[in-house]
Amino acid sequence: MKTINRRTAVAALGAAAATFIGGTARAQSTVTLRLHQFLPPQAAIPARAIIPWAQKIEAESGGRIKIQLFHAMQMGGTPPQLFDQARDGVADITWTVLGYTPGRFNKAEVFELPFMSGPAEPASKAFHAYVEAFAADEFRGVKLLAAHTHGPGLFHTKTPVTGLESLRGMKIRGGSRVINNMLVKLGATPVGMPVPATTEALSKGVIDGTTIPWEVAPALKITELVKNHTTFAGTTGLYTQTFALSMNRGAYEKLPADLKKVIDDNSGIELAGFFGRAMDEGDKVGLEIAKKANNNIVALDVAETQRWRRTAAAVETDWIAEMKGKNIDGAKLVAEARALIAKHSR
Repeated sequence: MKTINRRTAVAALGAAAATFIGGTARAQSTVTLRLHQFLPPQAAIPARAIIPWAQKIEAESGGRIKIQLFHAMQMGGTPPQLFDQARDGVADITWTVLGYTPGRFNKAEVFELPFMSGPAEPASKAFHAYVEAFAADEFRGVKLLAAHTHGPGLFHTKTPVTGLESLRGMKIRGGSRVINNMLVKLGATPVGMPVPATTEALSKGVIDGTTIPWEVAPALKITELVKNHTTFAGTTGLYTQTFALSMNRGAYEKLPADLKKVIDDNSGIELAGFFGRAMDEGDKVGLEIAKKANNNIVALDVAETQRWRRTAAAVETDWIAEMKGKNIDGAKLVAEARALIAKHSR
């Protein structure tokens, strides 16, 4: 009887050891997450935000999370499909422009309204807080890691834009339906396209200019293709666009608890601010490149900027009316967005 018990005990210990070793091996196994985005790696956000973020994740996970980076749509598809690629598991993580899918992120659009925000770091923190409070339902399909904006938007054109009249009739690339509506109100002819298509469109004469921030101009060779850039007086830009770094929910849920914590510790409002700061730093670089190229930088004065503000105000009126038709209180969302921008800009 004692022999049987001893054998049973030894077998049980062996089984327990095997279970422990197997569990430890599983816990220590490496997870590879594929991150897909639409810009070349030297552009501001990949170079200053996405790549450093991926390196930080890998370091804090002790090498147990590997982020495999796919730049410039290397996994296929188009920029407007990136959000769904994260949702559907085509990629594990994606970074994209929300305005590339019109009508999908209705509440998030408020940050695209004319003269809504300025520097990207405070605006990005405000936008992430806004999404969590008022637009979380629009991101149900993914685990949102960060929502952010770019800095003050401006014009880059083949012929100078020195006032409202000089913009009229120009074919200008717009990055979202809200921005395209603004261009119509200002007298331009909007041509919608994702930002990677801008270089070819300018070189082939499809467009006369583009709306983008300074930060992405170098990667797209904008300062070589056009020689005129128009900025506005005050702390807010003519427009902004909104972005999301999103993770597939299934990919997140499969992670062990300690690796989920690594992702969680590197997500949220501080990550949004980090992406915004990368945008602001990139804006400085883009502006300096234009200056070194001796390009013509038009700085509209306060009086002329006010003319643009008054004309563009109709975009906000249109948006509020449209949201009302969707049972969304647009006026309230505008007020909440402005309050959050003011809070995070202090």
